Amino acid sequence: MLYRRLADLIVLFHSTFVLFVVFGGLLVVRRRRLVFLHLPALLWGAWIEFSGWICPLTPLENWLRLKGGGTAYRGDFIAHYLLPVLYPPNLTREIQVALGILVLAVNAAAYAWVFGRRAAKTR
Repeated sequence: MLYRRLADLIVLFHSTFVLFVVFGGLLVVRRRRLVFLHLPALLWGAWIEFSGWICPLTPLENWLRLKGGGTAYRGDFIAHYLLPVLYPPNLTREIQVALGILVLAVNAAAYAWVFGRRAAKTR
């Protein structure tokens, strides 16, 4: 039971982290100091998507599920939890790269707004 709960906690953390990577730039608009947390998270998330690597949280979750008597899944977190909700069930390399570009674009727009406002205030 403990291992299953820990695996669920990893899923919750992982989901929150993914949301922070995708939308954290919008939080930076309100709290500029979050840039020091968001920028490394954004770079990590983009690197995972562009490189095709699997986040270390995924094997940890699978290990906890196996230890708890459950089953592990193949592939990565996004393919297992998010894509079935948002996209067709098959994650292709093209979709993965498109997700990475989307994440960078959303956050680049947010950062441009934050730093554009900041530059305008100093004039």
